[in-house]
Amino acid sequence: MALNTDEKILIEQRVANEAKSAGVAYLLWFFLGGFGAHRFYLGATGTAVAQLLLFIIGWMTVVFIIGGFLLLAWGIWWLVDLFLISGMVSAQKEAARAKFTNEALYDQR
Repeated sequence: MALNTDEKILIEQRVANEAKSAGVAYLLWFFLGGFGAHRFYLGATGTAVAQLLLFIIGWMTVVFIIGGFLLLAWGIWWLVDLFLISGMVSAQKEAARAKFTNEALYDQR
């Protein structure tokens, strides 16, 4: 079965309502990126915790050589996230779209 235009519009409205904001994600990345806030916001909890631990342990051991390496790794990851955020937002929207489409198709039965 196929969805009609009204159902497709309703799905897109639901996606827009539940979608995460790229602007908010970038603000969190810029101001609270050390804590992985942008990843928590986008639902990537595992990597957010890893980023947070890398940041904290890096600063706790900065007086040792290893702390500098940990902070360097975190800094590279933080910069890479600048380019990954838009893809993460798009993936979240696509997942929501697929979920709502499956629900609508299931309801048609």
